[in-house]
Amino acid sequence: MITASTPCAQPPAWALKQRRLFDAMRAAAQIYLDKYTREDGTLIWATTWPDMRDGVDDFYEAFVNWPLLYLLGGDDWFLETAQREWDAITRQLTALGPVLNEYERGYDQFHQSEHYTYFYFLCLADPTHAQNVARARRFAELYVDPRAGNYDPVHKLIRAPHNGSGGPRWGFFDSEDRAWTYGDWMQPYGLPFDDVPGVNTLDDLRDPVLARRMGEATHQRYGKGDVAANLGVTSLIANAWLLTGEPRYGDWLVEYVGAWMARAEANGGLIPDNVGLSGRVGEYLDGKWYGGLYGWQWPHGFYNLAMATLVAAAAAFLATGDARYFDLPRWQMDGVWSRRAVLPLREVKRSSLGHHWVGQLVASGDSNAGHYAGRLDVQDRADESQEAPMCVVPYRHGDRGWFDYQPLSPVYPAALWNLTRSDADWARLAELRQTERYDWRQVISFRGKEDAGHEQPWLCFLQGENPDYPERILDVALEQVAQRLQSIEEDRADLTTVNIHHWQVRNPVTTEALVQLTLGAPQPIYNGGLLIAPLRYFDGQRRRPGLPPDVAALVERSEATRLVVRLVNTNSSMQREVIVQAGAFGEHRWDAAAHGARSGNIAREPIGATRFAVALPPASEIRLELTMTRNVNPPTYPTV
Repeated sequence: MITASTPCAQPPAWALKQRRLFDAMRAAAQIYLDKYTREDGTLIWATTWPDMRDGVDDFYEAFVNWPLLYLLGGDDWFLETAQREWDAITRQLTALGPVLNEYERGYDQFHQSEHYTYFYFLCLADPTHAQNVARARRFAELYVDPRAGNYDPVHKLIRAPHNGSGGPRWGFFDSEDRAWTYGDWMQPYGLPFDDVPGVNTLDDLRDPVLARRMGEATHQRYGKGDVAANLGVTSLIANAWLLTGEPRYGDWLVEYVGAWMARAEANGGLIPDNVGLSGRVGEYLDGKWYGGLYGWQWPHGFYNLAMATLVAAAAAFLATGDARYFDLPRWQMDGVWSRRAVLPLREVKRSSLGHHWVGQLVASGDSNAGHYAGRLDVQDRADESQEAPMCVVPYRHGDRGWFDYQPLSPVYPAALWNLTRSDADWARLAELRQTERYDWRQVISFRGKEDAGHEQPWLCFLQGENPDYPERILDVALEQVAQRLQSIEEDRADLTTVNIHHWQVRNPVTTEALVQLTLGAPQPIYNGGLLIAPLRYFDGQRRRPGLPPDVAALVERSEATRLVVRLVNTNSSMQREVIVQAGAFGEHRWDAAAHGARSGNIAREPIGATRFAVALPPASEIRLELTMTRNVNPPTYPTV
């Protein structure tokens, strides 16, 4: 055991703010829970399910990051409550109809992967939970076992874009009325297809005949065959593999991800977004490699395909150790980057996902750009900010070619670098920064649905350029908790009539700052991402995951084989013990640790293990320079 020997009578501001954030979220979460749930844990909502397939994810997303906060060091209450809420919402949705055998009956994996991250965090937080282990197996078998109906092992494809515990959910609509009726929500995204006769604009859908025509096309083209967005399911299989170690789950990942890699390679690297039941790309789209559900053409394009390929690469790599899988997301990023352009802000601020790249829009000379970018209804401003040049890439591709130019969000290359820690992937980030026209060091107070978006200033901090970033991002996180709490307290809505997004926009738990600062990693990919980080902590005294009470952690450097970590015990009377693990899944090995001794000399100690313990006497701190060898152990969900 290494013992901290540096007195810390006055803890640094970042350490105090970090512990304050844990406390603030615990208090706010109780208020949120009391407001929006019944005594049995179910969400206060309507008693009947509307005629739609959508919505299951939004119920679970009300608590999606609560077990992650526990994993970081949040109160025991977060795990207990997160498990209770998962079980209660599952019962609620089963009674309402869209959940069957505790798993979603059938919907697209873009949406399913949003809320099943909740389940993966639960499994990582307590891998001995017998009911969750049984669920993980049962959920994975829906795809690994061909008898469940979802997977075709001959053609190596998932048989429908909508899939789940009910098997393939054929078609796009359940009702006979298959009209694709106009809705204001479509405005940022436009039409799903360019070739439906008579339907040239969204306004054409106001005509019931044309709406029916578009609906029929959607029902046929989106109703069967595999789509690239189904790669989001790979984390479901990886979760079962990490829990059980059963080879058949790893074998399935190799087979399924490998099939999509082959299709992408045959298409010049860009992943085709659809494949028919015969195994032919473009089978239901006149041979087009684009046009599948949640594919290149509609609605989000690169946004969701980048996430799906990153998730798939991570899952396949964990199961095999084969780094070639990282080429799949690389090909997509390089494909759009090679088509980049420089356009004025006025031409791109209304793009389909403007509200997602708010954190990038601090254009030259316009510090307010980041705040108004997310408002799609903002009025044009007759000043120079509208002409601020921006480097953008095409997110979507249709019959007219590439379109929907937006900034390349650093979320994707940062997630890739976090997976590989390779110089080549860091170079992608460096090139992006060099090309951008704004200061990456700026910290803007905002919080999107993904609880991410501050990768730029954090990456600068890791390079030693942004020394006050920890305090600034913690201030942002505390501000966001306060804003969510105010929104909860001011909410007077009739909860039995609210829409399915009502809770998630008020969830006061935010984890991005804590993941970055304590783990030296970006926030997990929202659509299905596992927790990938170079290290993780356990409380040596309470024998549970996460930082002990009163302990703050800061990863100051996070490189391929070297990390610099500060640990501070803010308690002036109690000793704490921190177990430091190499890798979120124990996949790495610590080689050595260097730290300052009381005499001022540097002590260097060999470790040669996946974990080591640090004793933190009252009011003490330690700065550890750690070296590691990566990916030498089989990854698993470890216990203390």
